[in-house]
Amino acid sequence: MTEVAHPEQRRSERTVFGHPIGLVNLFGVELWERFSYYGMLTILGYYLYYSLADGGLGIEKATATGIVGAYGGLVYLSTVLGGWIADRLLGMERTVFYGGAVVMAGHIALAVLPGLLGVGVGLVLVALGSGALKANASSLLGTLYDKGDARADGGFTLFYLGINLGAFIGPLITGVLQDEIGFHWGFGAAAVGMALGLTQYVIFRRNLGAHGRTVPNPLPRDQIAKVVGFVAAVIVVIAVAMATGLLTLSNLSWVTTGVIAVASVIYFAVMLTNSKVTPIERTRVRAFIPLFVANAVFWSLFQQVFTVLAVYSDERMNWTIFGWTAPANWVGSEEPVWIITLSPLFAIMWTRLGNRAPSTPRKFAFGVIGMGSAFLLFVLLAGYEGKTVPALLVFFILCGFAISELLLSPIGLAVTTQLAPEAFRAQMMALYFFSVGLGTAMSGVLSGFYHPDAEVAYFGITGLIAIAVGIVVYFLAPRVSQLMEGVH
Repeated sequence: MTEVAHPEQRRSERTVFGHPIGLVNLFGVELWERFSYYGMLTILGYYLYYSLADGGLGIEKATATGIVGAYGGLVYLSTVLGGWIADRLLGMERTVFYGGAVVMAGHIALAVLPGLLGVGVGLVLVALGSGALKANASSLLGTLYDKGDARADGGFTLFYLGINLGAFIGPLITGVLQDEIGFHWGFGAAAVGMALGLTQYVIFRRNLGAHGRTVPNPLPRDQIAKVVGFVAAVIVVIAVAMATGLLTLSNLSWVTTGVIAVASVIYFAVMLTNSKVTPIERTRVRAFIPLFVANAVFWSLFQQVFTVLAVYSDERMNWTIFGWTAPANWVGSEEPVWIITLSPLFAIMWTRLGNRAPSTPRKFAFGVIGMGSAFLLFVLLAGYEGKTVPALLVFFILCGFAISELLLSPIGLAVTTQLAPEAFRAQMMALYFFSVGLGTAMSGVLSGFYHPDAEVAYFGITGLIAIAVGIVVYFLAPRVSQLMEGVH
């Protein structure tokens, strides 16, 4: 176990607001990656189901939202590839850079290639690049803090502020471009955003020092052929599934959910049985299992901002502002406003509380309960007829989303780096993103059950289930804390 840095070591460390200076670089690259990702994602569903006359592809609405959910799940599924590349081939720092370059190429493909060809090529590239960048940027940030460093939660919360600045600005710009000029201009703006992120990353790369430069578990040369064969086999299986009709656009979210669930079980089994994982590390991995489940449930509701709530915004919300009608995709920018406002307060709170703060399992429980409660509030809006739900009321409901997210998501990023076995640091972060991906794919599955005429049942049942899961995690918290072996 890594020792906590001595106070004298801390004094010689270059810091910004009491945190390692490398946080600034990772804050910036994640901000611009999220600008491009959410800017694209909030208009993707509309691009898929709007008619050809409106600039879209005319795909059936339930299929379109299912594709959005499945795509989000595949982004997080690809984090395992990004984690593997970092652990076995490039190291975390270089994988972040190359991942950003692939993301930019994907957005360019969406902007310039027509129809489903652009969607297919663009989304595959963005998924692969985002998977590489996301898992490793978060893991790289974790290496800046020693195990047990009370600053970690505050640092990850500030990092989360960068994520949400990008998530706030991206949809505002792409939505206006989509409305005024066309979808492809919105996708082009996402490519420009990623280019800005890569530029600042290169300029300030030196702030990271030697962190993330080493390859912890290098791939032996004699295993390269096996890896190439495995990748080729996966491509063949996908091609056969599509050719035979086992995998279609309409069932993509269901298949993605199943694949991520099976892959998660396999990944836990690999880490729990690997000889390079020590007994104490194995116990910490076991502690991560209930947190994994709670996280998946949380994100299955939260990610409906881009599936169910995207349709809700388009068909049920009144976006008229002083006589001007704002783009429906601006619903994707409402929740980040609260995150930007509240993140500094949460960062200060966690830093000052230190080890007196609620344990991580308790934070997870409160986050899931809060998310379910926020979803229940949509039941109160079911009485509005047609496209009359005030955007301001939804804005206040999304405050509940934000508080719940701050209780769970940055804390999840931080605890994953603390619980990770040394031989699986980046891949443990990929496993965390598996839980996010599982929830995201489930949001696509759940979107198939939504209908404006059944809003009370839909929001009521999903909200109550989430609250029940949160209550279970709350009562399991003492046992989970015990298994975490000293990680608060």
